[in-house]
Amino acid sequence: MEKIKVPDDVFEVSRIFYERGWTDGLPIIPPTEDRVERMLSGTKRKPEEVIGAIPPRWAEATVMKIAINAVMAGCVPEHMPVIIAAIEAMTEPDFNLYGVQATTHPCSPLLIINGPIRKKLGINSGYGAFGPCFYANAVIGRAIRLILLNIGGGIPGRVDKATHGQPGKFTYVVGENEEESPWEPLSRERGFDESTVTVVAAESPHNVNDHSGITAEGILTTIAGTIACQGNNNVLYRVGEPLIVIGPEHAKTIANDGFTKKDVKEFIFERARIPKKAFSKEHREQRFPDIPDDGYVPVAQSPDDIMVVVVGGAGKHSLAIPTFADTKAITKPIAE
Repeated sequence: MEKIKVPDDVFEVSRIFYERGWTDGLPIIPPTEDRVERMLSGTKRKPEEVIGAIPPRWAEATVMKIAINAVMAGCVPEHMPVIIAAIEAMTEPDFNLYGVQATTHPCSPLLIINGPIRKKLGINSGYGAFGPCFYANAVIGRAIRLILLNIGGGIPGRVDKATHGQPGKFTYVVGENEEESPWEPLSRERGFDESTVTVVAAESPHNVNDHSGITAEGILTTIAGTIACQGNNNVLYRVGEPLIVIGPEHAKTIANDGFTKKDVKEFIFERARIPKKAFSKEHREQRFPDIPDDGYVPVAQSPDDIMVVVVGGAGKHSLAIPTFADTKAITKPIAE
């Protein structure tokens, strides 16, 4: 592995790394040998072990290379198991990381963390979970992006052809607010009892403001209307797994009306539909020739394709997050 000699000035190091195309545009922590060795202490995996090949360069993400990027992002050793599990998830064929890295669609891997490790690492799942000021959320997501850039070669404009990109391409990590959720967490729904990371190829969150709804049907009708939008990949291609992020207040109201998570998915599947006649002539002819002219276009192929999690603090807001169509969310256990 190449080693370079750099000055002691961290700002100068950041400039050198930036000019070589090794950063996300933000200053970095210089990955000295001592810092990388300390980062490696956060995992029992061998430095030379290959976790996966990162497209489109298909370079091997070894534990050592992951540690180097984690140092640059500002991580601490305790973050390594989460990052490794996320890389394992993203390199599963069904996630289609090549497509996520190269598409014109503004998707980015979103990490949803479940289990005790949320508390251990201080991962935010409450107020402002998708925003700033929480160290673990920020640096773990940044490490993922640096790995996709430096190992995978997903450079904007060269391979990453996202027309606009999105802020989640800097960092995109949340915890599920299991303590305030009336339903089983995403991890248990997917068959795990331990801490997990679920990776989703997600757009930016779309706010769902419903201060009027006092029933499950009222709130879910608003959520369904928000996720069912014409430019949505899940609608246009009728594949993928749209993600519904329900705020704790909305979740409480919905659950108090007797709705299970399964009920929520079925309601959204039935209501999140757009009349075919609302689409442009081109879309009607090219995308939906099999749907009658008086028919409706669904946001998913089945209720099971709709993901539901509870995240956030108090307030009558939820989020609708369309996803990149040709992908499946992948969940992996985190070896603490």
